[in-house]
Amino acid sequence: MRVTIITVCYNRKNTIEKAIKSVLEQNYNNIEYIIIDGNSKDGTKEIIESYKDRISQYISEPDKGMYDAINKGLKLATGDVIGLMHSDDEFFDRKAISRIAARFEKEANIDGVYGDGVYVSNDEDERLIRDRIGGVFNIKKVKEGWLPLHPTVYLKKSVIEKHGLYNLDFKIASDTEFLLRYLYKYRINMSYIDSYIVKMRMGGMSTSFKRAFEVLQEDYKIYKYHGLAAMETVFLKKTIALKQYIVQ
Repeated sequence: MRVTIITVCYNRKNTIEKAIKSVLEQNYNNIEYIIIDGNSKDGTKEIIESYKDRISQYISEPDKGMYDAINKGLKLATGDVIGLMHSDDEFFDRKAISRIAARFEKEANIDGVYGDGVYVSNDEDERLIRDRIGGVFNIKKVKEGWLPLHPTVYLKKSVIEKHGLYNLDFKIASDTEFLLRYLYKYRINMSYIDSYIVKMRMGGMSTSFKRAFEVLQEDYKIYKYHGLAAMETVFLKKTIALKQYIVQ
């Protein structure tokens, strides 16, 4: 089974190398690694190019934002299964992709998998800030504001080809729309891996506190777009998130 991992980035010289190494150090051999850079100006491109011989496909050009870049990667992907490694993040350990591949091989009827993740501080200490335990999937949880942690989600290429790419009408929270479309609208068959998959750093687009209100607005539009009780569902989603923060 070939697993495609896509990293998109723009001006991430401080974190991109850790993300790349995290992918290259996985103990699973059949990985296609695609990097889509938005024509970075801060030295990111030079770091990526130093690993070019170990990267399957690499593009550096202007784009319309993160989700446009992800869509470019999805169109290039040739793996049986596809997932993301954000430029601020790392795999939790070297066996993450092996676990994912093993689950697909064990459960032939599933469309996708997801697991757990942690958020850490964006400094050398990497203090644990938030613990994201996915738990077993059911549609009732989705209706109540729950979604799997996006970077832990790996889907079959055939499923993505069937149900579509990221919706560029949503600039900040298109991952929420993507997951709702797949899990709620199309009811794809997901399997939960009771294991940590990723380590995420606070401060990226999805975790920046100054963008929180904008995310809230887009989440409302997305839940309404999919016919859910938007105000209630967004409130429940934020309540779930608050419970995941670690009290120091």
